[in-house]
Amino acid sequence: MTTTSKSKRSFFNRIPHAISMLFGIIVFVTLLTYILPAGMYERIQINGRSAVVPNSYKVITSTPIGLLDMFKAIPLGFKAAVEIIFIVLAGGIMFGFMDKTKAVENGVGTLVKKLGQKNKVLIIIIMTFIYGLLGVAIGYENNIAMVPIAAVLSLALGGDLILAAGISVGAMTIGFGLSPINAYTVGTGHKLAELPMFSGALLRSVLCFVALSIMAFYNVRYFKKITLNPDKSLGKGLDLSELSLSKPISEYRLSINNMLVIAIFGIGLMVILYGVFNLNWYINELSAVFLMIALLCGLVSKMSATKMSETVLKSVSIAAPGAFMVGFATSIKVLMEMGNIGDTISYELSNILQGLPLHIAAICMTISQSVINFFIPSGSGQALATLPVMLPLGESLGLTKQITILAFQMGDGLSNLINPTLGGLIAMLSMCRVPIDRWIRFIFPVLIILIGIAFLTLIIAVATNYS
Repeated sequence: MTTTSKSKRSFFNRIPHAISMLFGIIVFVTLLTYILPAGMYERIQINGRSAVVPNSYKVITSTPIGLLDMFKAIPLGFKAAVEIIFIVLAGGIMFGFMDKTKAVENGVGTLVKKLGQKNKVLIIIIMTFIYGLLGVAIGYENNIAMVPIAAVLSLALGGDLILAAGISVGAMTIGFGLSPINAYTVGTGHKLAELPMFSGALLRSVLCFVALSIMAFYNVRYFKKITLNPDKSLGKGLDLSELSLSKPISEYRLSINNMLVIAIFGIGLMVILYGVFNLNWYINELSAVFLMIALLCGLVSKMSATKMSETVLKSVSIAAPGAFMVGFATSIKVLMEMGNIGDTISYELSNILQGLPLHIAAICMTISQSVINFFIPSGSGQALATLPVMLPLGESLGLTKQITILAFQMGDGLSNLINPTLGGLIAMLSMCRVPIDRWIRFIFPVLIILIGIAFLTLIIAVATNYS
């Protein structure tokens, strides 16, 4: 083994456990409140959301966080994230009922049997793009119920749970983050910049397609690697209970009850889509539909009240670690608000950009948005907090508004792949039982490639005066 490969392996092996990583960030943010001055922008209401006023930043009285308040931020984080925490539990309960009926296992087994064992690579590519399309068109947390299906499919193909996360979470994160029709980032940015909604879609569409193609290629490459040498799997030791197929592929078929359960799930998804696009549904409504699907699955499968109760508790026990991680991660956002340093970080990063050459300024804008994303993991929240400052700054540097929004979108969207403070990422990884430290080891090479492509895209955008 070469020195380079040894150092590379030791770097990834040094990635701490998810709990240790998040607690380290909590301590770091607490220390920052003693180093950075507290500051605040003035804010106005735009379409019911709070947005900063450019050039209104001012230093306020410092509010350093003490030891008690640091630990107090943890339960406050759970309180702030209660909606996402519950949808993790509700999604787990729904999948638990569907798994109990064997509908998911039989459905996936039958699908693989119909498509043929020789088409495994094609299935991985197609499913990566399907999950990516879900991210592009539907959103992020809205797709949480689809993640366990990828887990069962990956294991049926001979892959592992890491591959399942690559097919589903990786593709959806890329699709959502780079979507040309992302209402939270691009849509909010275009409203603030007073540009035509979702204008400049061609370049974004090409970028999104290229990024999903790289994710699909990487998934196939990883699948082939672990097929040839199972010892190279990053998913060794992960809990596979209730996810693995229990019989040979040739024996799978769908029963009438399985079809009913799958139909209930499909109708539930259609109801969710209608609610999201027409009734402004979000997390709580999705959780309610998940629970209704679970109940209906139990009823059509003629489960007794005791069996249904046991299934609920077992499903909650499986989903609980992921739900805990969501609340734990959200405590970082609470600390930022308690210490009043979020606006200070945005202000200082924007100052760094002044006086830089155009191409470097655009790239540094993406980097600064990536840094800010770890502290403000909400796409629309980050847009409202930073774009009112970045848009006029970009124009003063000679960047078009479209380039500034593109830089913001890429900085936010790509960093989401490894953002431990993003509740949606933690929630979806938990649905396929992948801890974030192993996820980072898997996805980091993809992130580096995509960052390089993003920088190249920005250079082209600046050269062509993208507008």
